[in-house]
Amino acid sequence: MTNKNKTVVRSMDILNLFIEHTELTFQEIIELSEIPKTSVYRMLKSLEEMEFLEKGPDAKYRLGMLFLKFGHLVSSRLDVRKIAYPIMKDLHNDVKEAVNLVVRDGEEAIYIEKIDEKQKVRLYTAVGRKSPLYAGACPRAIFSFLPEHEVKDYLDSVELKSYANGTITDREKLLVKIKQEKEQGYTISHSELENHTSAVAAPIYNHLGEVVAGLSIAGIEANYQGENVDRFARKLKKATAEISRQLGYEQL
Repeated sequence: MTNKNKTVVRSMDILNLFIEHTELTFQEIIELSEIPKTSVYRMLKSLEEMEFLEKGPDAKYRLGMLFLKFGHLVSSRLDVRKIAYPIMKDLHNDVKEAVNLVVRDGEEAIYIEKIDEKQKVRLYTAVGRKSPLYAGACPRAIFSFLPEHEVKDYLDSVELKSYANGTITDREKLLVKIKQEKEQGYTISHSELENHTSAVAAPIYNHLGEVVAGLSIAGIEANYQGENVDRFARKLKKATAEISRQLGYEQL
């Protein structure tokens, strides 16, 4: 075991103490962890700086705000997936195309659920895969429906890279696309993340009216033309409206 790995393991040993203890003094951490005093001191300083732990005015250590942030993220993602899954299943059985669920993960979207049992041609998407927010209908189902200042800040901070023949890498063209998608209430992509594939997607909102996820129907490009797009969009928006409703969203 390398020194780096040993430090990580020992730091986790310290954090695990707080599963059973709400607060601990420096000396109590030393006694419970059986780690040398100098090592405990060094690790506590690092954990405090990273907000994993916080030290109160009484000199006792407690779990820091970072755990609240992570806990909220995990909870919200589990809630979305749990509510969405049966609705995704019904939608998949209806359209026989892949149905994907994504949530935001920083500057990317991460796929947290996928159902494609009845789809004849399997796509590149997989649970755990990440994609940039600006590329592909499902990630853009989140991105296009963010507040304008968030869209601008994001575009100011990232380089628009090409992933397939249809990836939009021109900022002005992307802004026009986002405006159009916001007006129509759904997103559509052709060969943006993988050539010869298409998707139609729509946003999912929480009880605060914030977009928290995107749901898509995806498949080979030939199936996403003309009336099929309208049909998929209609069924998709019905599904996302129901998921949003179960998350507490009340549409005005």
